[in-house]
Amino acid sequence: MRLLLVEDDNHVAAALSAVLAKHGLEVVHARSGEEALRALLPAVSAGKAPFAVILLDLGLPDQDGYQVCGKIRKITSTPVIMVTARADVRSRIHGLNLGADDYVVKPYDTGELLARIHAVSRRTTSGEESGQAVETAQRFGRLTLELPTRRVSVDGTAVQLTRKEFDLLALLAQRPGVVFGREQIISEVWRTSWEGTGRTLEVHVASLRGKLGMPALIETVRGVGYRLVVPAAHQGP
Repeated sequence: MRLLLVEDDNHVAAALSAVLAKHGLEVVHARSGEEALRALLPAVSAGKAPFAVILLDLGLPDQDGYQVCGKIRKITSTPVIMVTARADVRSRIHGLNLGADDYVVKPYDTGELLARIHAVSRRTTSGEESGQAVETAQRFGRLTLELPTRRVSVDGTAVQLTRKEFDLLALLAQRPGVVFGREQIISEVWRTSWEGTGRTLEVHVASLRGKLGMPALIETVRGVGYRLVVPAAHQGP
């Protein structure tokens, strides 16, 4: 697996690259946002995916990491994991809105980072390999969910979701009104039982509610998990 590490601190990059290499990852190091984009463009222009995952530190010397994330997402769908020292939820949601697939907060555990890298990689691979089609779109009031094309729209207007946001929504939509436990969601969407993923789930739910503009659609069942609330107009007789 090839990984693009975008990190301006050479000492941090060298240490992390050595650890990742021990776990079978080939690391390409970019020291700035511009260098990262240059590393992506040749393969993208040829219609190829040069890296399995992009690990993007937000504290870059030449431009804001959020801007870099937005530029990356415009040219490739390669999963992006943000690395940030900003622990507040708003910062994380902002990154997800720009197209990041996941994030880790400094200081992070290397085991957690590896788990997240493999999780986003597995989800991408499984999504590309599963050619299972669903004949009709699912509609929940103003929301339309198209599984074959992974498209979501509200009142006919397309809503751009990250992979995990879509996977989370699609999971809840499998059984509207039924509560999905947090551990079950983490297992099926993130393909991991890593304890630290719980906070990631909360951030993704908040981001999903904001993007859809339907905060009541996903209900938090305290101490249990989440469920998709079917709008009254969608309920049967």
